[in-house]
Amino acid sequence: MYATQPAPFIHAPQNVSDLMRQVLYALIPGTLVYIYFFGWGVFWHILIAVVTALATEALMLWLRKRPIRPYLSDYSAVLTGWLLALAIPPLAPWWITVVGVLFALIFAKHLYGGLGFNPFNPAMVGFATLLISFPAEMTHWPTLPSISGHYLSFVDSLSIILTEAAPAGVHMDAISGATPLDYMKNQLSQSMMVGEIKQNPLFGDFGARGWEWIGNAFLLGGLWLLWKRVISWHIPVSVLGSLFFISLVFYFIDPDTHPSPLFHIFSGASILCAFFIATDPVSAATSRIGKIYYGIGIGVLIYVIRTWGSYPDAIAFAVLLMNLSAPMLDKLTLPPAFGANQDNNQQGRH
Repeated sequence: MYATQPAPFIHAPQNVSDLMRQVLYALIPGTLVYIYFFGWGVFWHILIAVVTALATEALMLWLRKRPIRPYLSDYSAVLTGWLLALAIPPLAPWWITVVGVLFALIFAKHLYGGLGFNPFNPAMVGFATLLISFPAEMTHWPTLPSISGHYLSFVDSLSIILTEAAPAGVHMDAISGATPLDYMKNQLSQSMMVGEIKQNPLFGDFGARGWEWIGNAFLLGGLWLLWKRVISWHIPVSVLGSLFFISLVFYFIDPDTHPSPLFHIFSGASILCAFFIATDPVSAATSRIGKIYYGIGIGVLIYVIRTWGSYPDAIAFAVLLMNLSAPMLDKLTLPPAFGANQDNNQQGRH
């Protein structure tokens, strides 16, 4: 006879801290490539966002009379700040990041009851708020140094973020401008063709120059999360698959006015969204079928908003709209409890 322990026999060794930490590890390759192409401003905004997030989290926990240390050590605030910083233009003023993080954590997280109770992705709430409230600051992205000819140092990037002024001899218009997605949309609205637009040095082989490699790096991190079973395949595959399919349909209809599917996937934050934003376990759908519908909805909305809406990247609004539908999707797709059908059949006989 073997001595056995009482049930439960299945034990999950990972907790919230472990899962959040692994997501942060997976963000590192994409973040490093992002810094390589767009400069040290990315690093500074991540630092500002993380420090602000930890301070805000501690303050809100204190006001809510919750234990501070256990919640700070779960890394959820760090992840929110990091993701939001990746969505902010690297040379935006410092207060943009602070305001976004404050709104994300206070209004989108703690006012709903904290982690596990928020119906919306906090980072995307913060980003959408900034995009609507401060469009001028949120739509000026740094131009690739290989195109502008200006390479900003570690200190120069910090100086621009803190003072909102370019170094001596450099004009802000020379080092910043519209994103490739925004440029593509504006040029199409002026009756130019995709082939003509892509002659601009902003564009690479099939997507936006620089963003292609950033997307590949985030893809690498996302695949690692799948391998570690931190996330499941349902949402990433359905987001990217639906975005690819709908853009392919319109590309076949008229390739002169609709960019290719690869352009939509490797320009902007599509891959970051699929693996790191849409997969938020709190605000996303949880059933397997629900996750697929949820991801399809995000992919379709990204294309619709990019093509006919006012916000070329569209990630935040697509995710937030599907956050609204996640409870309904779970209710409609949740499988019946074990034995429920049998009980119903027995009741029907009686």
